[in-house]
Amino acid sequence: MPIRLRLTLWYGALTGVVVVLVCMIVYVVHTRAHYDDVDMMLTGVAEHTVGRYAENPTQQQLDAMLSVPVGPSMAVRVYGPDKGMLAEGPNARGRAPEVDPRGVLARPSGPAFDPLARLGPQLEEIEAGRGAFGLTSDSDGNRWRLYVLPADNGPARYFVFATPIADVDATVAQLRWLVAFLTLGAVATTMAASALLAGRALRPAADLDETAGSIARSRDFGRRVAVGKDRDELGRLAATFNGMLDSLEGAYQAQKRFVADASHELRAPLTAIQGNLELLQRHPDKPPAEQREAVSEANREARRLAHLVADLLSLARADAGVSLRRDRVELDRVVLEAISTARHMTRGQQVELAALEPAIVEGDADRLKELFLILLDNAIKYTPPDGQIIVNLCRNGASARVTVRDTGVGIAPEDLPRVFDRFYRADPARARDPGGTGLGLPIARWISEAHGGRVQLDSKPGEGTTVTVRLPLYP
Repeated sequence: MPIRLRLTLWYGALTGVVVVLVCMIVYVVHTRAHYDDVDMMLTGVAEHTVGRYAENPTQQQLDAMLSVPVGPSMAVRVYGPDKGMLAEGPNARGRAPEVDPRGVLARPSGPAFDPLARLGPQLEEIEAGRGAFGLTSDSDGNRWRLYVLPADNGPARYFVFATPIADVDATVAQLRWLVAFLTLGAVATTMAASALLAGRALRPAADLDETAGSIARSRDFGRRVAVGKDRDELGRLAATFNGMLDSLEGAYQAQKRFVADASHELRAPLTAIQGNLELLQRHPDKPPAEQREAVSEANREARRLAHLVADLLSLARADAGVSLRRDRVELDRVVLEAISTARHMTRGQQVELAALEPAIVEGDADRLKELFLILLDNAIKYTPPDGQIIVNLCRNGASARVTVRDTGVGIAPEDLPRVFDRFYRADPARARDPGGTGLGLPIARWISEAHGGRVQLDSKPGEGTTVTVRLPLYP
């Protein structure tokens, strides 16, 4: 079921329940108030009339009291002990239906309002006292509300007070239909408004869906979702979605560049190997010296290809999130091993250890040695034969800091932001190391970050480069 429809139904249902409850409360309060007023009037007139009769309980007093109406529409009848009617008021003659007062006293009726109105609380306490309420109908079907009150002495034994409630019934019936109509109209209006508001509220979600579908079909990561002025949850979702698209576009472009650069780097050694093998195949009678030179060049390119594939595999593992081995590693010993290996790679440069403090870290010793060899190898490649490479290891708070500083050619300021990009090599680097791949520093950064550290590079052209690696110490 669509979210818009679900929101519409939920909002409409909840609002409809509130509207129904409010309308029911209005109906119950209004209805009970009308019928309670009738009962209060009956009991009030009855107590007053019977009280006057009790002061002078004679037939003459009855005739005098009932000679005039006790109320605008109230009928009064008085019965003796033998069920015979002793007197009746002017409003009772030919209008009010006759009833058995003792039957009303024996079986009093409930409230005059309908069962729906009985669901609400009683607004005003109406005591029947010694009397009893009753209900009856005349020949036209109109209802009358009765109140029977017994007398204690004199010829009269039962006073019956009756008043028509047809007008009240009609008013309540109109109110009932009005409440039902208003309830249905309010619910329908609420459902329509809920659908409209849900549609407007979910418009950013619809734009997200449309944009995502368009990108999936066209692979155009340049599209963005319009972000409105309202910074609500959906607005923040649209902004987050655009941020995700920025990241995806950057990753997609980086992947395209990576594939193009990798293809270019792989093509060169493969072309050289294939060319030399074809040369040997076409000219098997070449002099031994030329054959050895072709085989030697093919061997060099094969080693370069193997090194490039190994670097690509390392970066692929980094992209896949492959975790490294976690052991307790003596960092000072790893640095010494890397320096010892690097000294066999020099071409006249001096590799010196200026400071070495004991430090324990958690990680993969082989990968850490690879990290330092990459930095030392770069320093050796871009430092003149009479230059120096100085290594320091010291503790700095909760981290160990390793610096590799050289006196080489340095890196131009415009190239510094990109030296950790894959396959990126500045022009001086290409001139000094034509066989390089541009993957060393990206691998070094991956190794340091995989150990919870970071690598930083500072350089000035003609003055040299300093690479700093910070790693957290073993707790």
